[in-house]
Amino acid sequence: MLAEIKGLNEECGIFGVWGHPDAAQLTYYGLHSLQHRGQEGTGIVVSDGKTLKGVKGEGLVSEIFTTEAMTKLTGSAAIGHVRYATAGGGGYENVQPLLFHSQSGSLALAHNGNLVNANSLKHQLETQGSIFQTSSDTEVLAHLIRRSGYPHLNDRVKNALSMLKGAYAYLIMTETELMVALDPHGLRPLSLGLLGDAYVVASETCAFDVVGAEYIREIMPGELLIINEDGLTSERFAISTTKAICMMEYVYFSRPDSNIHGINVHTARKNLGKRLALEAPIDADVVTGVPDSSISAAIGYAEEAGIPYEMGLIKNRYVGRTFIQPSQTLREQGVKMKLSAVRGVVEGKRVVMVDDSIVRGTTSRRIVSLLKEAGATEVHVVISSPPIKNPCFYGIDTSTKEELIASDKSVEDIRQLIGADSLTFLTVDGMMHALGQEGTNGYCLGCFTGNYPTEIYPDTLQYYYQK
Repeated sequence: MLAEIKGLNEECGIFGVWGHPDAAQLTYYGLHSLQHRGQEGTGIVVSDGKTLKGVKGEGLVSEIFTTEAMTKLTGSAAIGHVRYATAGGGGYENVQPLLFHSQSGSLALAHNGNLVNANSLKHQLETQGSIFQTSSDTEVLAHLIRRSGYPHLNDRVKNALSMLKGAYAYLIMTETELMVALDPHGLRPLSLGLLGDAYVVASETCAFDVVGAEYIREIMPGELLIINEDGLTSERFAISTTKAICMMEYVYFSRPDSNIHGINVHTARKNLGKRLALEAPIDADVVTGVPDSSISAAIGYAEEAGIPYEMGLIKNRYVGRTFIQPSQTLREQGVKMKLSAVRGVVEGKRVVMVDDSIVRGTTSRRIVSLLKEAGATEVHVVISSPPIKNPCFYGIDTSTKEELIASDKSVEDIRQLIGADSLTFLTVDGMMHALGQEGTNGYCLGCFTGNYPTEIYPDTLQYYYQK
């Protein structure tokens, strides 16, 4: 799916290493494997046991971490971040990891997720004298840690984490420790690996494969891992936990070669497609998927339906970051710069177009038009998730409620707007069945059902439900 066009964007990705002489280099490769989770900014902070140093910037991993930049990053511990701006917006100051220096030592933070009580906490902290250097909700944790009255850092961190509401996977590094924390619902994926004697932490397990680390286990909801020269210690900062992993990690965000809760993402998407074929049988000649995240579901649909899968759509991978402004015609039909329909595959054919989701509907309408312009006689759109009717408050940019086409339009209304011959969304029950689950326990389906695992604060609601 073309996230840049359609308004559905990744959250962020984090990666950390403790106890390896090439920590910065490993973090570079780890972040490169997580680049799909954020393309707006990236950074790495390293520790040599005495000081913390960082390099960050707006751009891709390969753009920011030049050979010259990497020579500045020496140490046996590092944390890194790739960012897609949700809370706080863009700007260099918001690129992570955030690095803070004080007389008592330094602290670096990297965060994946979104805090739903950030504004209320900021207001409270500012009335107590805090001055924020960024507009990112990530900085809230640094102030809470600093203002905690506990004598030991571990206790200050646990106290601060207990005040946060929402989705957060945190890497917290000092000169002598790396701390890893996951919110009490485990809304974001976060895993622990081992590379020789070094510990590795990553948002997705695909990063372990890239650096050669062995997957150990997932970080548990409400868990705080403390890694230092004495080894690894696990503590709890939240006693009451209810697992609710974001379902969109399976549907769209994570890489196909990652595993979440023991389920391979590619396999999960294939199963979503197979279930969709059972719920939406269509008499057609060819099945195609919208690159890249919908390919697995399209293969599953084709296998179950007994219809050939073909590459009816080709993605142009060299236009994502161009400094050349396109003409007005191309600006209005920007999807043509991202995708091309393969006339030799779809001409004269009844096509099943598999996609993972519909947000605003504009991209789906343009892709249906592309296929018909290439000679498809029919285009049947099938979606491997239920309609997205509600915004996400936990770090995924699903816009405001009024911009979500399914929030106030029926499936038939959407079908007419995108110009498809038919339109079918996967049901919630079908989605859970495809993942081998009896019910929705253990998953966040807020964008589909409107049932969120945490309290949503009024100032947050005001932004997302603005009219």
